[in-house]
Amino acid sequence: MTLRWTMGVALVAFGGATASAETAIQSAFDYQLICCETPACCDEPSCGCADPSCGCEPGCGCDDGCADGCCDAGGCCGDACGDGCCGDACGCGSACSLFGDCCLGDPWTLQGHLDPCGCSPITFGGWTQVGFHTQNTRFSRDDNDAFAFNDHPGRLNLHQQWFYAEKVAEAPCCGVDWGFRADIMYGTDAVKTQAFGNDAGEWDYLNGWDRGGGYGWAMPQLYGEVAWSDWSVKFGHFFTLVGYEVVTAPDNFFYSHAYTMFNSEPFTHTGAIATYSGFDNLEVYAGWTAGWDTGFDDFNGGSNFLGGFSTNLTDDVAFTYITTAGNFGKRSTGAANAVSDSYSHSIVVDFALSDKLNYVFQSDLVSIDSQNGAIGANDQVGINQYLFYTMNDCWGAGARLEWWKTDGFSYQEMTYGLNYRPHANVVIRPEIRYDWTASDAAANNVGFANAEEFNSAKFGMDVIFTF
Repeated sequence: MTLRWTMGVALVAFGGATASAETAIQSAFDYQLICCETPACCDEPSCGCADPSCGCEPGCGCDDGCADGCCDAGGCCGDACGDGCCGDACGCGSACSLFGDCCLGDPWTLQGHLDPCGCSPITFGGWTQVGFHTQNTRFSRDDNDAFAFNDHPGRLNLHQQWFYAEKVAEAPCCGVDWGFRADIMYGTDAVKTQAFGNDAGEWDYLNGWDRGGGYGWAMPQLYGEVAWSDWSVKFGHFFTLVGYEVVTAPDNFFYSHAYTMFNSEPFTHTGAIATYSGFDNLEVYAGWTAGWDTGFDDFNGGSNFLGGFSTNLTDDVAFTYITTAGNFGKRSTGAANAVSDSYSHSIVVDFALSDKLNYVFQSDLVSIDSQNGAIGANDQVGINQYLFYTMNDCWGAGARLEWWKTDGFSYQEMTYGLNYRPHANVVIRPEIRYDWTASDAAANNVGFANAEEFNSAKFGMDVIFTF
């Protein structure tokens, strides 16, 4: 609910007055209680011919025959048929919806159901991800190996049943604001999303959260945030800044993940990270965390720096550098259980080649106990290349080519995929992936008899419903 108080000027004439004092007071103070239903008045162009009590100017003409009072340059209602109100006459019908204009419709949100008036500063949401793949990612001969996200082949899996609550910290001009976020999820991805950098039994790792059959629970984020001026500081348990691909399924193009993402990057941290955005075209990050993948705990004194920066090199090229350095905790622990100095970085360069074509280059480096000059267990380097083509709001195509090296052994994978959005809440992601290595020794290193046994093609597809 929004309470609007409008104060007017009333003239009361004495001697022969035509308005009573009561009428003057009513004119001077006008209380209007308005429930801002979707779309909120003045916040959306579709305000159209809304009640004048909104106090806003109509976003579009009021006599154009459209339901929301909005016509685009071509005479269609809404934004190029995006709301589906103009039908085939404006090119939004089935004949051209495959690769031309498409009608996604309005998304259904949990927020809109729980808070229809838009009064709460807290946002609620989530998604459901269900998928099927023919083989696990080739890093173990055994299924159910927990060495990749897609590790339960040949069956339909609930990968992520996700819920979150969030209040974004948005600092006013000369003040301070606070925020928070809490995420909880269930599914086969939970084991890989728990704080496995902890000691057993701490936070959500091996603490009775696994439910069998590859399923379990995880709480990958629980943090507070404070923002003021150009600064914000996040403290608690949060997702990493490292890399390009992320744990949250709706934020990736592909169903499967790169070797580099799963093996050479942390997923979560516990600590504090500050962001400064006061520079022109530059955002800087710096903070401390208790190692990699920890949840309100450390392992063997895990303590490392997390930071970097992101900037736009040109209008079409974005560059991000993120590093971690120090004791990564469980990841920095060698065979002799001795903690070593560690360093990693991730470089991501995003090129907008055209309005529809996008190319991404990523390179990661992980060095564990590298001061002796020898290649150690966990020394890794990866180069990932992505190419995305957006056909329209409903269809997109992508390709990923990866070379990843660990312990002196090289592995490659190539993935081709589509994204199809039949509705604003739904995305379907089929893909074909091929993993290979040229070395029998590399295949032996991960439990395969030879390279021929390791090399294989696989099909996968998932559906994500967001809310």
